[in-house]
Amino acid sequence: MTRLRAATSLDAGPIGHILSGWIDETPWMPRIHTRAQDIAHAGLLVDRGWVTVSENTSITGFLARDADTIHALYIAPDARNSGVGSALLQDAMSRAPALTLWTFQDNTGAQRFYQRHGFVEVERSDGTTNDEGLPDIRYHWKRTAP
Repeated sequence: MTRLRAATSLDAGPIGHILSGWIDETPWMPRIHTRAQDIAHAGLLVDRGWVTVSENTSITGFLARDADTIHALYIAPDARNSGVGSALLQDAMSRAPALTLWTFQDNTGAQRFYQRHGFVEVERSDGTTNDEGLPDIRYHWKRTAP
């Protein structure tokens, strides 16, 4: 049974590992940081109190959110397409009246995922403002009145 909880400092390693693994397996994604830097970045996100993890017997995914901005949502390979990403996103949606996020234009799977959850495209960039230099898309979601 998957459960969601706030991340602790001990989760930085597994979170960084999930992030690094996704970068390594994504051909169009440049590696601009070392794996150790990915873990340090994960630790920073956790220290800021932004991270929710999904956990079964181990960390299966994480979402980093600061107020209405989602900074990261990554799922371990063996937990993908199992509802973990939806559970993390729905949890974030239950905690904010509106959310915004960026995803890369090449990440068509993420685009479909966010659109299925009611996010709409509001802006595209040429990538000059992100660290990777890749074109991206900003999505927005707003809770509708019942």
